[in-house]
Amino acid sequence: MSTPEERRAAEAANRAKERRREGLYAESEPFWKEEFPLTSAGEEYVQRREFTRYLLGASAAFAVGAVGAAAWANLQSANEGEPQAIIADDRIAPSSEYLFNYPTDKDPALLIRLPDGELRAFSQKCTHLGCVVYYQPEHERIFCPCHHGVFEPSTGDATAGPPERPLQKIDIEVRDGMIWAKGVQI
Repeated sequence: MSTPEERRAAEAANRAKERRREGLYAESEPFWKEEFPLTSAGEEYVQRREFTRYLLGASAAFAVGAVGAAAWANLQSANEGEPQAIIADDRIAPSSEYLFNYPTDKDPALLIRLPDGELRAFSQKCTHLGCVVYYQPEHERIFCPCHHGVFEPSTGDATAGPPERPLQKIDIEVRDGMIWAKGVQI
């Protein structure tokens, strides 16, 4: 069984072969039609309306995927970490820093005692590209040497350079003379 298009194509090919044998070539049907008929089996014509429908369907699928990914990311909780002892309170002097790892051994962190004696702790990863930041007490800033990013040591807010987000804060408290990391702020 063949479709009407296939039958017409076969008939046109047979007519062209007969004309070729007889030496008759019609101007309306060039010689190439024998080799390359205009219709072929299984060819489907996609109309503009169908194309638009496919395009809208694909766009909707991408939008649903993006919304799903955003919802999944918001439902994931950050690794808040378990309480961990960092250092004895009397071992860190004003205007100095202490480096430790929190919430895991692969996450560098920075504990700072400000000149007024206040304690602050932040992730040591710059929010621009993840370079290691360090405290510069003489300039009263946290500095990223990779792209000259500057952060405020009392809040962790970005004040200069390419970083736009503040450093990730770590909650700390002093218990029985020890400084403890309580968790990462979300």
